[in-house]
Amino acid sequence: MCGIVGCAGPEPVLPILLEGLTRLEYRGYDSAGIALQTGSAVWRRRRPGKLAELVAVVDDAPEATTGIGHTRWATHGGPSESNAHPHTDCTGRVAVVHNGIIENYLALAAGLGPSHERTSQTDTEVLAHLVEDELAGGSSLADAVRACLARVEGSFAIAAVNAGEPGLIVAARRGSPLIAGRTETSGLVASDIPAILGQTREVYVLDDDQVVEVRPGSLRVTTLAGEEVTPVRRRVDWDLEAAEKGGYEDFMLKEIHEQPQAVAETLRERLLPDGRLHLDATTLTEDQLRAVDKVFVVGCGTSYHAGLVAKYAIEHFARLPVEIDVASEFRYRDPVLDPNTLVVGVSQSGESLDTMEACRFAKSPTNKARLLVICNVVDSSMAREADAVLYTRAGPEVCVASTKTHLAQIAGLELLALYLAQLRGTLYPLEIHALVDTLRGLPTVIERALAHEDEYMEAGRRFVDVRDFFFLGRGVGFPVALEGALKLKEISYARAEAYPGGEMKHGPIALIEPGTVVVAVATRGRLHSKMLSNIQEMRARGATIVAVANEGDDETAAQADVVLPVPATHELFSPAVDVVALQLFAYAIAKARGCDVDQPRNLAKTVTVE
Repeated sequence: MCGIVGCAGPEPVLPILLEGLTRLEYRGYDSAGIALQTGSAVWRRRRPGKLAELVAVVDDAPEATTGIGHTRWATHGGPSESNAHPHTDCTGRVAVVHNGIIENYLALAAGLGPSHERTSQTDTEVLAHLVEDELAGGSSLADAVRACLARVEGSFAIAAVNAGEPGLIVAARRGSPLIAGRTETSGLVASDIPAILGQTREVYVLDDDQVVEVRPGSLRVTTLAGEEVTPVRRRVDWDLEAAEKGGYEDFMLKEIHEQPQAVAETLRERLLPDGRLHLDATTLTEDQLRAVDKVFVVGCGTSYHAGLVAKYAIEHFARLPVEIDVASEFRYRDPVLDPNTLVVGVSQSGESLDTMEACRFAKSPTNKARLLVICNVVDSSMAREADAVLYTRAGPEVCVASTKTHLAQIAGLELLALYLAQLRGTLYPLEIHALVDTLRGLPTVIERALAHEDEYMEAGRRFVDVRDFFFLGRGVGFPVALEGALKLKEISYARAEAYPGGEMKHGPIALIEPGTVVVAVATRGRLHSKMLSNIQEMRARGATIVAVANEGDDETAAQADVVLPVPATHELFSPAVDVVALQLFAYAIAKARGCDVDQPRNLAKTVTVE
């Protein structure tokens, strides 16, 4: 989730670009760059690191009035100057910035002539060279962009400038957000409203596969076929703080609503044309991975719960035994590891010390285990030390309590399970294709769950004065119960304990009495009937039952006092849907209690001590 800003106007554009990038820094922060349109070429500066690194090297910028800027959240290629945007063509006259993923960039790159020299590891640079070829054939920049994007598969928001067409920025989108703006003297583009809020409150919302040409004081929108369309005009009445939150009350709610996109980005470009799944980066051979005879998954908090979901998926799909460990305990229990052991480290930041030390222990010369990391930050410490990496691509997560990275981790771990199944031949290729197709449909199913937001919130507000909660689940519902209890504890400070449904009879049921609230994850699956029996045991002792149940499941609803409806999907993928209801249930209770959901007390986003 990188940031784009562009402006064409009568005044020097550099201050406008830097201000816009500052307001977008929350979207991406591993590198930044700008390109200014001059008479014969584009002037460009890029730097890895925070935006301050870029600001320090632009003192010699020309007095240009048109330019584009970018803050990057790396996907293809690590954070470096060569991989930072904007990317240019071979002539130095075209510059492009891009958010998203070009799934077929390798095929597009293979079609470039031998005269093209690529200088980065990114998918984006291919666009600059494609535009270069179109311009060489006599096309305008707008025509060139339309022609190139018609060949692109994947998601994108792009902006481009050409030294030969002064005062023009051409931008377009598919899947990734992009808006345009206009004043009497300027034309603007941005990936998010905060970037241009200092210039205008009148913005134009672009639909997928629409191309906008902005010039000083004007804009024109067309389809990829070149047909002119009228964009939706919108006036922004938020202040800057609200704009950074996309109009949501806080970052947590914004990030909950970003979950469909986070899952979609994590799943993009994972299936090669020959039908094989692949990881982002690996030094492991397929034979080494086939030789794996045991898997350990290590993580903390929310990442640990995602790992519990992975246990069910890997054991079922790949038929490999899996152990799950709290990362801070893993290396102290003397686990049995060897070169045929795969250790999967799960971390949002890739910098959590306890998980990082667990991974280092696994790879040590004594243990020699294979290390695969699931994380959200390209080139993080864990990613650099791993033998293989699968990035979750959820974009920056500001709220301390993880939501969208949890769903992205589940999606990534499900992909890993199918990847191992593919290597081991435990599923037929057609079965893997069908499961990948179901996974690709998850973002839509999550959106359907989010459509029940008002019901989840109303349910939560009913229990604002309750101090103690029990969360129950069976099978893959148990990790959902754990995560639901954790979210409630983190942001509302209520006491919440999670148990497998059948475990209640072995002690905790002694605490159930009239008025106790039991939240049961009771979506349809192999253990659904057993979960209903556990619910009846709680009801018989006076508990108030809140049930996460599939839409239209009247049988389950009849056993509950309150229902949180969710759409159905494959049982092993259902945690990515069911947990959404519990996120919003906890959110409603926390807000009703007046808690700061973005920065809960005593918590930090990344734990750097054991």
